[in-house]
Amino acid sequence: MDELYQGLYDLLATDDLQQQVDKSLLEATFEKISEANLPERLAMALAEQLVQSLNGIKATETRKKAEEQVAWVNQLLASLKQPPILANTISSPPRALRAVHPRGLKPELPAIGLAQPWLFTAGKDSPALLHELQAELNSCNHVDILVSFITVSGVRKLLDRLKAITATDGQGRSQASVRVLTTTYTGATDQKALNQLAELPNCEVRVSLDGRRTRLHAKAWLFERDTGFGSAYVGSANFSGAALMGGLEWTVKFTQHGQPDLFSRAKAHFETLWLDNEFQPYDPNNSDHQAALRSALKRESTQYDAPIGLPTFFDLVPKPFQTDILEQLDNERAHDRTRNLLVAATGTGKTVMAAFDYRRIARQQGGQPRLLFVAHREEILKQARHTYRQVLHDPNFGDLLTGHHDPEQHNHLFATIQSLQSQELLAQLGAGYWQVVVIDECHHIEAKGFEKFVTTVEPAVLLGLTATPERHDGKNILRHFHNRPDGTPAAQLRLWHALDLQLLAPFEYYGCDDGEDYRKINWGQPQLEQQQLSNLLTGNQMRARTIINNWRNLVADTRQCKALAFCVSVEHAAFMTEQFNQAGIAARMVTGKTNQDDRNAAPRQLQNGEINVIVTVDLYNEGIDLPFVDTLLLLRPTQSATVFQQQIGRGLRLYEGKESCLVQGGSEQFTRSSGFSEGPCREAGSCRKVWTFQMSPTKWQGSSESPEGRGQNVLPRRCTS
Repeated sequence: MDELYQGLYDLLATDDLQQQVDKSLLEATFEKISEANLPERLAMALAEQLVQSLNGIKATETRKKAEEQVAWVNQLLASLKQPPILANTISSPPRALRAVHPRGLKPELPAIGLAQPWLFTAGKDSPALLHELQAELNSCNHVDILVSFITVSGVRKLLDRLKAITATDGQGRSQASVRVLTTTYTGATDQKALNQLAELPNCEVRVSLDGRRTRLHAKAWLFERDTGFGSAYVGSANFSGAALMGGLEWTVKFTQHGQPDLFSRAKAHFETLWLDNEFQPYDPNNSDHQAALRSALKRESTQYDAPIGLPTFFDLVPKPFQTDILEQLDNERAHDRTRNLLVAATGTGKTVMAAFDYRRIARQQGGQPRLLFVAHREEILKQARHTYRQVLHDPNFGDLLTGHHDPEQHNHLFATIQSLQSQELLAQLGAGYWQVVVIDECHHIEAKGFEKFVTTVEPAVLLGLTATPERHDGKNILRHFHNRPDGTPAAQLRLWHALDLQLLAPFEYYGCDDGEDYRKINWGQPQLEQQQLSNLLTGNQMRARTIINNWRNLVADTRQCKALAFCVSVEHAAFMTEQFNQAGIAARMVTGKTNQDDRNAAPRQLQNGEINVIVTVDLYNEGIDLPFVDTLLLLRPTQSATVFQQQIGRGLRLYEGKESCLVQGGSEQFTRSSGFSEGPCREAGSCRKVWTFQMSPTKWQGSSESPEGRGQNVLPRRCTS
């Protein structure tokens, strides 16, 4: 230390330190170190000086720096030999023993070792907390869990691991035992989640039923191992989906080997709580326990008023990420690249950004230039016009041109491509009639009529909007736009970036084996493929029961879900709607043949809880905002990455109270449409593969080492369902 400043210290006294104190004009206070603490303090002081000495060692002509450091330490250890104490020589080159296991069965190892502490912050430089907990569970012999509340969305992320480590052998023994302490505080715990845990062998659950008196805010996971290398995670994360997947939680890890005093203290405090009569054993097979817990959760949840009103979907001032994209568009136009493609993930507000872009152009020109907004569906146009009216503060802005609406003027027009073509409006008014032309869902522009329009129209500014520019047929829509010098679109906010920025709700994909053989389907022949799939899936009651059972296993109560189910045909949708209703899950079918009043009513019924699932055939793939949707049932496989991402996007919009979006589909579906491939399942019986929400430009990632890994990687994991 170069200089002593006024303040507090905790330093072991040395000759140099004493000299600095003597030179100082300030008074120093020293305190005697107890005999119990002296060995640790001396070891710490020695360690600090050893680190400084080791850092000063350099490589030689014959040995690398690491080898010189090991040689120096071994020489030091040799000088300390005093019978009966023998120095334990360190091997060179230096290595660390991470596991001892049967041949060929290397366990999954925590990314952070079992000696050093770590702070998990959900940042890009930190391993995902969920993946570390999964790895810790795989190799522990006992785990204690202490959390304020537990939800099904949290349990389902770890249930496969917990089932595996608690499975019993012929003598009733399992790899690990589990103890869980939780409360009914605020009524946030799911009773089904406690049932799932308490039904595991060698798993005990205790719960406080008085949330008013028990203000338990501790969150901890304590892992013990027969090797003596236990670990503890203490922080702010509850046993819930939001906390384990991307929530802004801080969790500190410390270890039995590296921080033994902290580990022992945590274990001792857990034992104290475990023996406290406030926490009562919970048996899901005991009707009295079930009733008492149900009553306590209901009582606690009614102490708080539920939120009222609908959230605002967008502000009248661009959000920071939207401002960045608008500036990118301005920069492109400043370089005379005026036909721009904006690629933005579903749910990030493509139409909102287009409206702000138009408002900026209008303000620059001092008026409202002629605008044509083109889409292929009337619902998209109505939402777009509403958005422009909100952004422009003009309730009368724009007219519709559709099969059901004729405009009073053409200066500000929201038109379907079909109506533009049938009325030959471009030929009547001229290719340069509109100054600004916006094409929504422009991945459709390779269609024959659409392509003719986009190659003919000549506005001052052309803006294409899409979430998925890639097409299954390989056609390149970028050829219709002025791209950046590197060949990329003018502005991009892809799905993986939006998730990274927490602009969308995280999602979990559960690929469930439905037992069907899709190898005979003529993939790549759309009409034949659709008919063959419809024939295979319609009337298939065994598959329908599998789908419903899997859904029930993944959620606390299907009656609390707000789900969309995507089918392959109207016949398939009608069949699945009937199956859901027969199973006690309120369902309603909405297809292109449904009348407009019923199509408008279904989303309201879903939001209000009158129904639990809307069953549809591609109708909700794009152009509709249903932010309250929290479950997606992909009931047909598809080879189209565009369709797959569009359907996934229906559940990713942020909404108050929505932790994440559950996506249930087939493992065949995910593999075909995402580009992610994996070898055959090694486990017997049906299997469920689980992916979580990180995506790359070319495929779903399985490693955080990839450029787009972002520290929250996709890890498929297998389990018997």
